Amino acid sequence: MMKSITDSFTFKKLRTLDIVVLGLLLAAGLVLNQLKFGTQFIQFGFGFVVTALISTWYGPWWSVAIAAISDIVGTILTGGVYFPGFTVSAILGAFIYGVFFYRRNISWPTVITAQLIIAVVVNTLLNTLWLTLMYKTPFWALVSTRLVKEVIITPIQIIILYFVLNSRFIKTLYNRLNTK
Repeated sequence: MMKSITDSFTFKKLRTLDIVVLGLLLAAGLVLNQLKFGTQFIQFGFGFVVTALISTWYGPWWSVAIAAISDIVGTILTGGVYFPGFTVSAILGAFIYGVFFYRRNISWPTVITAQLIIAVVVNTLLNTLWLTLMYKTPFWALVSTRLVKEVIITPIQIIILYFVLNSRFIKTLYNRLNTK
């Protein structure tokens, strides 16, 4: 059943089980975010899957909170340089997933639209801006290489998201968590 986009903005009240699940997903996201391939300017990882899963199950507000915590804790754990712009990007990406996925059917158009918005606005524009500010690199020189990365990576992310979020295992797990 198709829900309206305003249904995505409801705030899900958490049970103890939900807090435990969110903690486990946060931990899984921290691990998956460390499994990145590429250079400091062009990276590909699998943390987006956990963010999308949290957004699908718990909505935009909880996914935003977990994304912010994950970005800050992940930076601390790796000893990386913290830049608040990337926390903003993580929050925005989680919010977009939450708006498009929470209480909605996960269809090809939904996944494609959400991932394209994230690819263009968050990954290409905002993250390039943050890297430009951090490393004093020319924006337009950097955006061209990052755009190439997004053209290659985005279709892969779309396919992964569609099949993971529609997998029988994920749907069964969701149903079990919500019948307790």
